[in-house]
Amino acid sequence: MARDHAPSRRRARIAAAALAALTAGASALTALPASATGLPRGHDVSSHQKDVDWPGARAKGARFVYVKATESTTYRNPYFGRQYGGARSAGLVRGAYHFAVPNESSGATQAAYFVRNGGGWRADGWTLPPALDIEYDPYDEKQECYGLSRVRMVAWIKAFSDEVQRETRRLPVIYTTTHWWNTCTGGSSAFAADHALWIARHSTQDTGSLPSGWSSWTFWQYDTSGLLPGDQNLFNGSPARLKRFARGS
Repeated sequence: MARDHAPSRRRARIAAAALAALTAGASALTALPASATGLPRGHDVSSHQKDVDWPGARAKGARFVYVKATESTTYRNPYFGRQYGGARSAGLVRGAYHFAVPNESSGATQAAYFVRNGGGWRADGWTLPPALDIEYDPYDEKQECYGLSRVRMVAWIKAFSDEVQRETRRLPVIYTTTHWWNTCTGGSSAFAADHALWIARHSTQDTGSLPSGWSSWTFWQYDTSGLLPGDQNLFNGSPARLKRFARGS
C-alpha cells in the first residue's frame, strides 16, 4: 500500500509473500494487468504523494482512488482533505483507507478513529466503501502478525468491521496479501462472503492465488509504481459496476 513511512524491508517481504502464495490452495486471479485493458484503472495514495495532479491522473486513465486517512489511533494523513477532495473534483470515484496496527488498540477503537477522520461513506456513487489495510507489521520484522494469535486477529478484524458498518452502514473492503491472510488468520473464511477483497499481488508473471475463502477479487493492486501516482490498481468490473459498487448496490 502507498504508505507514509515504509521500511525498505517491506518490499522484500511482499516479494517473498508473492512467491509463497504460488503454492497456496486458494482460487487463482483470473487476469493479468496486460490483458485487462477493459477494466477501470485506479491507484492508492498517502501523504507520500503529497499534492497529486488529479486532472493529470484522470487524463492518464485513473477512474478511482483510495486515499490513506489514518493509521492506528495516532496518525492522520495531513494531505487527506486536499487529496480526497481533489480526486472528487477531477471526477474520480474515491474512498478512504485505514492502516491497521492491531497490537496498539482494539479493532473497534481504530475503526471509530478512522470514521471520525475521513473514513465515512455516502451512497452518492462517488464514495467507495471504507477500506481496511491489514498486512505485515512494518515496525517489527519478527512479529508480522503483530504478536496476535490467529483467533485474536480474526476477532480484531471482526471488531473493526462491525464498528465501521455500525457507523457507516457499509462493510469495509479488506486489503491484504494471500500469504499474510493465510498466515495470520489461519486462512479464515469468516469475511469472504460479504467483504470485498482488495488483493495485493505485485507479480505480472503469474496469476497467483487469493486468500482462503475468497473466490474473486474486487480490487487488485498489481504494482507499487507506474503511470499513476502511488500504487497501481484495477477494479474487477465495468465502469458502471464501479459506480454501482460505490453506491452500495
